[in-house]
Amino acid sequence: MHAERMQRAFAALDAANGGDPHVLILHGQARPKERAHAELACGWVRKLQPEAGELLLLAARAHHLRRWELPRAAFPAGRAGYLAWRREAQRRHAACARRILAEAGYNAAEQQRVCDLVQKRGLARGDGEAQALEDALCLVFLETQLAALHGRLGAAHTEAVLRKTLRKMSAAAIQHALALPLAGAERALLLQARGAEA
Repeated sequence: MHAERMQRAFAALDAANGGDPHVLILHGQARPKERAHAELACGWVRKLQPEAGELLLLAARAHHLRRWELPRAAFPAGRAGYLAWRREAQRRHAACARRILAEAGYNAAEQQRVCDLVQKRGLARGDGEAQALEDALCLVFLETQLAALHGRLGAAHTEAVLRKTLRKMSAAAIQHALALPLAGAERALLLQARGAEA
Protein backbone atom coordinates (compact mmCIF):
# COMPACT_ATOMS: atom_id res chain seq x y z
CA MET A 1 0.00 0.00 0.00
CA HIS A 2 1.06 3.55 -0.70
CA ALA A 3 -0.03 5.06 2.62
CA GLU A 4 0.67 8.68 1.77
CA ARG A 5 -1.28 8.81 -1.49
CA MET A 6 -4.11 6.78 0.05
CA GLN A 7 -4.41 9.28 2.89
CA ARG A 8 -4.45 12.11 0.34
CA ALA A 9 -7.22 10.37 -1.56
CA PHE A 10 -9.18 9.61 1.65
CA ALA A 11 -8.96 13.26 2.68
CA ALA A 12 -10.23 14.41 -0.71
CA LEU A 13 -13.04 11.84 -0.77
CA ASP A 14 -14.08 12.84 2.76
CA ALA A 15 -14.02 16.51 1.77
CA ALA A 16 -16.23 15.73 -1.25
CA ASN A 17 -18.77 14.10 1.07
CA GLY A 18 -18.37 16.68 3.82
CA GLY A 19 -20.94 18.99 2.24
CA ASP A 20 -23.82 16.56 2.58
CA PRO A 21 -26.76 18.54 4.03
CA HIS A 22 -28.26 15.33 5.40
CA VAL A 23 -27.15 14.40 8.89
CA LEU A 24 -26.53 11.04 10.53
CA ILE A 25 -26.15 10.76 14.31
CA LEU A 26 -23.20 8.43 14.79
CA HIS A 27 -21.92 7.63 18.29
CA GLY A 28 -23.87 10.63 19.59
CA GLN A 29 -22.33 13.04 17.08
CA ALA A 30 -24.07 14.68 14.09
CA ARG A 31 -22.12 13.90 10.90
CA PRO A 32 -22.65 14.55 7.17
CA LYS A 33 -24.53 11.39 6.21
CA GLU A 34 -22.55 10.23 3.17
CA ARG A 35 -19.23 10.92 4.84
CA ALA A 36 -20.29 8.84 7.84
CA HIS A 37 -21.58 6.04 5.58
CA ALA A 38 -18.29 6.01 3.67
CA GLU A 39 -16.28 5.74 6.88
CA LEU A 40 -18.52 2.96 8.16
CA ALA A 41 -18.25 1.06 4.86
CA CYS A 42 -14.47 1.34 5.00
CA GLY A 43 -14.50 0.04 8.57
CA TRP A 44 -16.64 -2.94 7.60
CA VAL A 45 -14.34 -3.80 4.68
CA ARG A 46 -11.39 -3.80 7.08
CA LYS A 47 -13.29 -6.04 9.48
CA LEU A 48 -14.38 -8.45 6.75
CA GLN A 49 -11.00 -8.47 4.98
CA PRO A 50 -8.22 -7.47 7.39
CA GLU A 51 -5.75 -7.60 4.49
CA ALA A 52 -7.98 -5.49 2.20
CA GLY A 53 -6.13 -3.83 -0.63
CA GLU A 54 -5.80 -0.11 -1.20
CA LEU A 55 -8.18 0.03 -4.16
CA LEU A 56 -10.94 -1.83 -2.34
CA LEU A 57 -10.66 0.55 0.61
CA LEU A 58 -10.83 3.52 -1.75
CA ALA A 59 -13.93 2.08 -3.44
CA ALA A 60 -15.59 1.71 -0.03
CA ARG A 61 -14.78 5.32 0.76
CA ALA A 62 -15.99 6.51 -2.67
CA HIS A 63 -19.15 4.43 -3.15
CA HIS A 64 -21.73 7.25 -2.70
CA LEU A 65 -19.76 10.39 -3.49
CA ARG A 66 -21.96 13.49 -3.30
CA ARG A 67 -25.07 11.34 -3.68
CA TRP A 68 -27.36 14.09 -2.41
CA GLU A 69 -26.76 16.05 -5.63
CA LEU A 70 -28.92 13.58 -7.57
CA PRO A 71 -32.10 12.95 -5.53
CA ARG A 72 -34.20 9.87 -6.21
CA ALA A 73 -37.19 12.18 -6.76
CA ALA A 74 -35.52 13.50 -9.93
CA PHE A 75 -36.43 10.21 -11.64
CA PRO A 76 -39.83 8.59 -12.25
CA ALA A 77 -41.46 6.46 -9.56
CA GLY A 78 -41.33 2.69 -9.84
CA ARG A 79 -38.62 0.13 -10.44
CA ALA A 80 -37.57 1.41 -13.87
CA GLY A 81 -37.12 4.92 -12.48
CA TYR A 82 -35.21 3.57 -9.51
CA LEU A 83 -32.84 1.57 -11.72
CA ALA A 84 -32.24 4.57 -13.98
CA TRP A 85 -31.49 6.75 -10.94
CA ARG A 86 -29.14 4.15 -9.47
CA ARG A 87 -27.21 3.75 -12.73
CA GLU A 88 -26.77 7.50 -13.13
CA ALA A 89 -25.84 7.91 -9.45
CA GLN A 90 -23.18 5.19 -9.75
CA ARG A 91 -21.84 6.80 -12.94
CA ARG A 92 -21.52 10.13 -11.11
CA HIS A 93 -19.89 8.56 -8.06
CA ALA A 94 -17.33 6.85 -10.29
CA ALA A 95 -16.59 10.00 -12.31
CA CYS A 96 -16.01 12.03 -9.14
CA ALA A 97 -13.83 9.25 -7.70
CA ARG A 98 -11.78 9.08 -10.89
CA ARG A 99 -11.00 12.81 -10.73
CA ILE A 100 -9.97 12.61 -7.08
CA LEU A 101 -7.82 9.53 -7.60
CA ALA A 102 -6.08 11.06 -10.61
CA GLU A 103 -5.20 14.13 -8.55
CA ALA A 104 -3.89 11.89 -5.75
CA GLY A 105 -1.53 10.09 -8.15
CA TYR A 106 -3.36 6.88 -9.11
CA ASN A 107 -2.84 5.57 -12.63
CA ALA A 108 -5.60 4.85 -15.14
CA ALA A 109 -5.80 1.13 -14.35
CA GLU A 110 -6.08 1.81 -10.61
CA GLN A 111 -8.75 4.43 -11.22
CA GLN A 112 -10.67 2.00 -13.42
CA ARG A 113 -10.64 -0.75 -10.80
CA VAL A 114 -12.08 1.59 -8.17
CA CYS A 115 -14.71 2.84 -10.65
CA ASP A 116 -15.67 -0.74 -11.59
CA LEU A 117 -16.16 -1.60 -7.93
CA VAL A 118 -18.18 1.55 -7.30
CA GLN A 119 -20.37 0.93 -10.38
CA LYS A 120 -20.50 -2.87 -9.88
CA ARG A 121 -19.48 -3.18 -13.51
CA GLY A 122 -17.08 -5.45 -15.38
CA LEU A 123 -16.48 -7.60 -12.31
CA ALA A 124 -15.64 -11.29 -12.60
CA ARG A 125 -17.98 -13.80 -11.03
CA GLY A 126 -16.71 -14.61 -7.56
CA ASP A 127 -14.73 -11.37 -7.24
CA GLY A 128 -13.86 -11.38 -3.54
CA GLU A 129 -13.33 -7.62 -3.36
CA ALA A 130 -16.69 -6.93 -4.96
CA GLN A 131 -18.34 -9.24 -2.43
CA ALA A 132 -16.56 -7.56 0.48
CA LEU A 133 -17.77 -4.17 -0.72
CA GLU A 134 -21.32 -5.46 -1.18
CA ASP A 135 -21.21 -6.96 2.32
CA ALA A 136 -19.95 -3.68 3.79
CA LEU A 137 -22.67 -1.64 2.10
CA CYS A 138 -25.37 -4.04 3.29
CA LEU A 139 -24.06 -3.87 6.86
CA VAL A 140 -24.01 -0.06 6.78
CA PHE A 141 -27.61 -0.12 5.54
CA LEU A 142 -28.66 -2.45 8.35
CA GLU A 143 -26.96 -0.49 11.12
CA THR A 144 -27.98 3.01 9.98
CA GLN A 145 -31.14 2.81 7.88
CA LEU A 146 -33.15 -0.25 8.84
CA ALA A 147 -35.15 1.36 11.63
CA ALA A 148 -36.21 4.32 9.45
CA LEU A 149 -37.08 1.96 6.60
CA HIS A 150 -39.24 -0.13 8.92
CA GLY A 151 -41.05 2.97 10.14
CA ARG A 152 -41.70 4.08 6.56
CA LEU A 153 -42.61 0.77 4.90
CA GLY A 154 -44.03 -1.39 7.67
CA ALA A 155 -43.10 -4.91 8.69
CA ALA A 156 -44.06 -6.96 5.61
CA HIS A 157 -42.32 -4.73 3.07
CA THR A 158 -39.26 -4.33 5.30
CA GLU A 159 -38.93 -8.09 5.65
CA ALA A 160 -39.03 -8.40 1.85
CA VAL A 161 -36.23 -5.83 1.58
CA LEU A 162 -34.24 -7.74 4.19
CA ARG A 163 -34.64 -11.01 2.27
CA LYS A 164 -33.19 -9.31 -0.84
CA THR A 165 -30.39 -7.80 1.23
CA LEU A 166 -29.44 -11.12 2.80
CA ARG A 167 -29.29 -12.78 -0.65
CA LYS A 168 -26.50 -10.37 -1.60
CA MET A 169 -24.43 -11.04 1.53
CA SER A 170 -21.77 -13.64 2.30
CA ALA A 171 -22.25 -16.04 5.20
CA ALA A 172 -19.60 -14.18 7.23
CA ALA A 173 -21.35 -10.84 6.69
CA ILE A 174 -24.69 -12.31 7.74
CA GLN A 175 -23.11 -13.39 11.02
CA HIS A 176 -21.95 -9.79 11.55
CA ALA A 177 -25.48 -8.60 10.74
CA LEU A 178 -26.96 -10.89 13.37
CA ALA A 179 -24.58 -9.38 15.95
CA LEU A 180 -25.62 -5.77 15.25
CA PRO A 181 -27.26 -3.95 18.18
CA LEU A 182 -30.64 -3.62 16.47
CA ALA A 183 -33.89 -2.70 18.20
CA GLY A 184 -36.18 -5.62 19.02
CA ALA A 185 -38.62 -5.15 16.12
CA GLU A 186 -35.86 -4.83 13.52
CA ARG A 187 -33.96 -7.81 14.96
CA ALA A 188 -37.12 -9.91 14.76
CA LEU A 189 -37.62 -8.92 11.11
CA LEU A 190 -34.01 -9.75 10.30
CA LEU A 191 -34.36 -13.17 11.92
CA GLN A 192 -37.62 -13.80 10.05
CA ALA A 193 -36.00 -12.82 6.76
CA ARG A 194 -33.04 -15.07 7.48
CA GLY A 195 -35.36 -17.95 8.28
CA ALA A 196 -37.17 -17.41 4.99
CA GLU A 197 -33.86 -17.50 3.12
CA ALA A 198 -32.46 -20.54 4.95
